[in-house]
Amino acid sequence: MKDILIGGAWPYANNSLHIGHLAALLPADVIARYHRGCGNRVIYVSGTDCHGTPITVRAKKEGISPKEIADKYHKEFVNSFKALDFSYDFYTATMTDEHKKHVQEFFKIILDNGYIYESFEEQDFCPKCNEFLSDREIIGICPHCGGNAMGEQCDDCLTPINPKDLKDKKCKICGSSTIVKENKHLYFKLSAFQEILSKFVESHKDDWRKNAYNETKKYLNLGLIDRATTRQLDWGIDVPVDGYEDKKIYVWIEAVLGYLTASMKVCQDRNINFEEFLTDKENLITYFVHGKDNITFHTIIYPALLSAINPKFQLPKKIISCEYVNMNDEKMSKSKGNLITMDELANTYNKDTVRYFMIANGPEKKDVNFSRNDLVLAHNKFLVGVIGNFINRNLSFINKKFDGVIKKAEIDVDIMARTKAIYDEVGKLITDGELKEALNKVVEYATLGNKYYDERQPWVQVKEDINLFNETTYTCVYIMANLSNLLNPFIPSSADKIKNMLSLEPFKWEEYKLDGDMKINNIELLFDRID
Repeated sequence: MKDILIGGAWPYANNSLHIGHLAALLPADVIARYHRGCGNRVIYVSGTDCHGTPITVRAKKEGISPKEIADKYHKEFVNSFKALDFSYDFYTATMTDEHKKHVQEFFKIILDNGYIYESFEEQDFCPKCNEFLSDREIIGICPHCGGNAMGEQCDDCLTPINPKDLKDKKCKICGSSTIVKENKHLYFKLSAFQEILSKFVESHKDDWRKNAYNETKKYLNLGLIDRATTRQLDWGIDVPVDGYEDKKIYVWIEAVLGYLTASMKVCQDRNINFEEFLTDKENLITYFVHGKDNITFHTIIYPALLSAINPKFQLPKKIISCEYVNMNDEKMSKSKGNLITMDELANTYNKDTVRYFMIANGPEKKDVNFSRNDLVLAHNKFLVGVIGNFINRNLSFINKKFDGVIKKAEIDVDIMARTKAIYDEVGKLITDGELKEALNKVVEYATLGNKYYDERQPWVQVKEDINLFNETTYTCVYIMANLSNLLNPFIPSSADKIKNMLSLEPFKWEEYKLDGDMKINNIELLFDRID
């Protein structure tokens, strides 16, 4: 048994989740379900990122508190994930007391270990708003590509930016030009981890996705710079250091530490020693699943914080980073308004249709365009035409001719050999984060079932040779039973329907072996065709 820690990126609570979030986060659920089926000990966590400038800016505009904004979207996110069968072991929020408490504890450890220091720095100040500005409150021109950027990262070239280097700086809140004033902050010695992280990244050159490796290398080649850990805000986690009562812990540090605070809670609930769990470099496999714009937070920032807290903590092993989902060849964005929400999809289509399409057409290695028409075509062709067709025509025939009774018979040896092999093939692909190819192989297995059924012609065998008919039928039911396992990580609701119709044992990632006569239980159409 392996220990598996899976962290899904924490969505930000300033607007509804869109299908770009779904494409980025759904692979984590597939991986979690697979490992549970293998009997591994899984801790799958995420939560809502509730602090930071965008929420405070929106709250000011709407005349309400930042907590009201965060509460609203956190509840919406929980319902959105539930509607699409996400199976988090713990989904929390950064505004919980437990998260705040543990973040402050980790902050003190990093400080005591010598990786946080005080510095008086010149900082951008808005005379009109009469306040210091955080990097995300500053807008201007990128010094690298000339595109529009914030004082943290350029949206066009994704290059990290020091606010001092931004050109034509203005306050994002009011649009006024900024001035520079001296302010004190606490800084994290990110630069101290340049060599450690360079070696760490090179060790994963061949097993991370190319975008993760390339983006991280670009970041490292620019040279790591120390980052402020405090910010001038009223909404956030208090800084546990005297003299910083007017500031909060910067969201970049406390949000990624959520992986630790959330997994600590699960360990506590399950009586697992958290320190032993996270320092077991032999038995523990960690996955971090996110979109392209979150890569460096998981490959640079989080590993550096882990090393600063405890150098024995395992650094991320598997980085599952997707590209973008576009609408009309343009990046989907909350600010641009060119998006389709997760709730809209979940309320319009079968949840397994949504899960199937977003995995089969996910942006694993390149940007993809989302199309409702493509979703409908995929549903009708593969879910209805391949998987549903195989299940329903078999069971309907047996139900009609034999009152749902399936007689035990010999199972085709070639089908059995292919079945045993496909568990290994699909399992390895899921483990490696190759979910599109993994799902494609499962569909091919269902296609094999249809081909076998057509070639054997059980509608003829039932008249000419009942023994051959029983062998064909039992082999097809064997394929169905194993399809219910193979499909479970991807479309769990439909996989459970198959199990219920055949009264099968709960999901395990292993060959399902039939034993004895069977009886169909409440046959139902697996998928309805969409016009």
